[in-house]
Amino acid sequence: MTASASRLRYGMVGGGEGAFIGAVHRMAAALDGECALVCGAFSSDGERNARSAAALGIEPARAYGSLEALLAGEAALPAEERMQALAIVTPNHLHAPMAIAALDAGFDVMSEKPMALNLDEALAIAEAVERSGRLYGLAFTYSGYPLVEEARVRVARGDLGAIRLVQVEYSQGWLSQPIDAGGNKQAEWRTDPARAGLGGCLGDIGTHAFQLAEHVSGLSVEELSADLTIHVPGRRLDDDVSALLRFEGGARGTLKASQVAAGDENGLRLRVHGEKGGLDWSQQEPNTLTLRWLDRPAEIVRAAGPGLDALTTARLRTPSGHPEGYIEAFANLYRSFAKTVKAGTAVPAIGTADWFPGIDDGLRTMTFVEAMIENSAGDAKWTRLADVLAARRNTKGEAA
Repeated sequence: MTASASRLRYGMVGGGEGAFIGAVHRMAAALDGECALVCGAFSSDGERNARSAAALGIEPARAYGSLEALLAGEAALPAEERMQALAIVTPNHLHAPMAIAALDAGFDVMSEKPMALNLDEALAIAEAVERSGRLYGLAFTYSGYPLVEEARVRVARGDLGAIRLVQVEYSQGWLSQPIDAGGNKQAEWRTDPARAGLGGCLGDIGTHAFQLAEHVSGLSVEELSADLTIHVPGRRLDDDVSALLRFEGGARGTLKASQVAAGDENGLRLRVHGEKGGLDWSQQEPNTLTLRWLDRPAEIVRAAGPGLDALTTARLRTPSGHPEGYIEAFANLYRSFAKTVKAGTAVPAIGTADWFPGIDDGLRTMTFVEAMIENSAGDAKWTRLADVLAARRNTKGEAA
């Protein structure tokens, strides 16, 4: 595969034939013509790796048998040919070691979430980012939706007034039966602590809900009270989680994430209420943002419709009435990541056109995961996220 000099040359680890999320990453990366896949280590199975590479048009010499071989092989190529960034689309237990290896080898990274198995690994990735000076992106896809940006902008400019209430839920039903014990590959690794990490539903979709709530509200959760449940007998990780949230500034919130809500598909919904009004956005109807007010009729804001902020319209690709969805939202993250890597600049700030989720979102979400687990397992009514993070940093310092 020959990559245009204007495109970000990237490699991929994981995502071979039969894998869902790898294909999603490739579609998203290709959508705007900003990226070109030039190499990969798609599977630890040699034959499957070769078939995957051939199907993707990758030169046989750049279909590597391992991450180590990929990093060494690409580093040996001329600078104008070698990959510039690595996309990590493996199960969770490989995210941290692969990200650290790639960063230390001088490559930028776009990783699937959650960023690691635990907070210690997340802190190790942050250290690798700092010492390497490379960029790290994280696939919190839903923050790439245009009307999520519109919601964030309207909260940030004060349209709702002081924020009082943040409610987020992410409801799925696909794990309502023990399909993980029956050999379903997608379910099997997600419910295995060795490969999924400390949380099941919590890490898989709870982190999405938490990141979205903080991103749109512009507020950090200071402390939480959690309940983690396993409904399916024999399952080793949570499949249903709930939390009460206390935000900085006094706002209160709730978070509900479940993968055993039989009949639900992908029900991610966010509601934010201030002193003047509230907003409501649902991932299954992503092109609509509803605003409700104390003193005037409700407003329905539509993608590509009138009255949108410039930061929102920059994330749109089609005229009004033409649905944009999951792949386009994901592509917004890849487009921003690619532009930033090629420009050689620092991670853009929230509120700029090329922002994408990165190391800060990763550390926040992994701190959330550990705080949830600690609180649910213990007797304390509330657990402070800052205390959890400080304790892990102290432990790492003592170990060093």
